[in-house]
Amino acid sequence: MSDERVIALVVGDSEPLSSETQKYFDLCQEKLGLVPNVLRAYSFDDKKLRAFTDIYNDLMLGQSDLTKLEREMIAVVVSSVNRCFYCLTAHGAAVRELSGDPVLGEMLVMNYRAADLTLRQRAMLDFSVKLTERPAEIVEADREDLRKAGFTDRDIWDISSVAAFFNMTNRHAAATDMRPNHEYHSMAR
Repeated sequence: MSDERVIALVVGDSEPLSSETQKYFDLCQEKLGLVPNVLRAYSFDDKKLRAFTDIYNDLMLGQSDLTKLEREMIAVVVSSVNRCFYCLTAHGAAVRELSGDPVLGEMLVMNYRAADLTLRQRAMLDFSVKLTERPAEIVEADREDLRKAGFTDRDIWDISSVAAFFNMTNRHAAATDMRPNHEYHSMAR
């Protein structure tokens, strides 16, 4: 673990990681080449870390008819609306990697409407943005637009869940001044 600042808060004491958390971090290091700072931020409390990773892993890696790229696209576009530095950096890198297209990653960060998207992707991202900016205005017509774009009701649940999760994490990252790992900036470029 690096000594660089991950968040602006000092929470918990600097006790050694539990053996369970250390195993998880070792696995991250092996698979990703780094331990994401968001995990380091939660490492002061195994229960909170586990709760965060359980929901994240289910939403972003679990069974869904949404592709991993589509889920990452939602993460980036929601984070763009919220101007979340951490998530734009980390999930922008994931979009670049999964799509093989560094331009797509940048377009989603800057303005997804400028990107060459499928009708399905556009509908998904338009819904995610509306849910982020004006959740009280979501009506049946919005869900119907997603159905017309080929999404099932289960898919709409998954789109909503990913968008809602990133709205929550964006706010938490902003409140704590969470900093992304430097490695994300150069990934998949």
